[in-house]
Amino acid sequence: MSAARSRRAPAGRRPRSGQRAARPRRPRSDLPARILVAIPAAIVAIAFVDIGGLVFALFLVAVALVCLHELYGMLARWRPAAAAGFAATAGMVLAAHFGTERTVLEVAVAALPVAFLAVLAATPGGTPTVSVAGTLLGVYWIGFAFAHAELLRGVDHGNAVLIDVMIGTFLADTGAYLGGRLFGRRLLAPGISPNKTVEGLLCGVLVAIVTLFVAGLYETWMTQGDSLLLGLAVAILGPLGDLFESLVKRDAGVKDSGRLFGAHGGGLDRLDALIFTVVAGYYVWIGVMH
Repeated sequence: MSAARSRRAPAGRRPRSGQRAARPRRPRSDLPARILVAIPAAIVAIAFVDIGGLVFALFLVAVALVCLHELYGMLARWRPAAAAGFAATAGMVLAAHFGTERTVLEVAVAALPVAFLAVLAATPGGTPTVSVAGTLLGVYWIGFAFAHAELLRGVDHGNAVLIDVMIGTFLADTGAYLGGRLFGRRLLAPGISPNKTVEGLLCGVLVAIVTLFVAGLYETWMTQGDSLLLGLAVAILGPLGDLFESLVKRDAGVKDSGRLFGAHGGGLDRLDALIFTVVAGYYVWIGVMH
């Protein structure tokens, strides 16, 4: 009995990060359907970036609230104070439009006592500390990112840099997907996202750097060194953003954040990498400008 158990044990062992992945027969690629969803969404986003002004800020508020709604839905058992989170996130984006980085920070700081009071006023029960934490996770994860998108749009050449970061992020994600399907052998983080591979990651990193570098060649106000820095930021932060959302979904026990794009998940699923890269893109660009 024990010998039989010992022979079967290795088959159920979970692969570790960096370990060679088994090569089961892969399902048919859903890349064409992904592209059909991504292209119209990208066109709409780029159009709003180009318009700018209050219209763009309100567009960011709307998208941010969709993502926040999906997050609070996943964390429903934590009982986040959704109204407080929505108000803080919208306030941060509008603060970025009408004010400065300091104004955004002031709204973010005020979000903590507001979330605390909102949780206290809610229906008794649950764990209030966790409710406050869940509320602020959305505010600081999603709110800060969309506020930085508005901040980036407002600086010199920020509209073009924002579009570069968006395109670089989405192409890198596609490159990682294709690279993983074609060359994937070693699992990247099986405990978080079992389908991601080291080979896919490397393909995505290469695509991000090349995309931003090529974009910089056609933008005379950007040096090649600046474009490489932006590409490196997108290459590093994009996969981290993807893994972060995967970790949240795994903890919440869901496959997708929502059904906004049908079988392709919700808004947060499509923007998880960009939520990280847009913040990095802002600080890299601010740094090279000075």
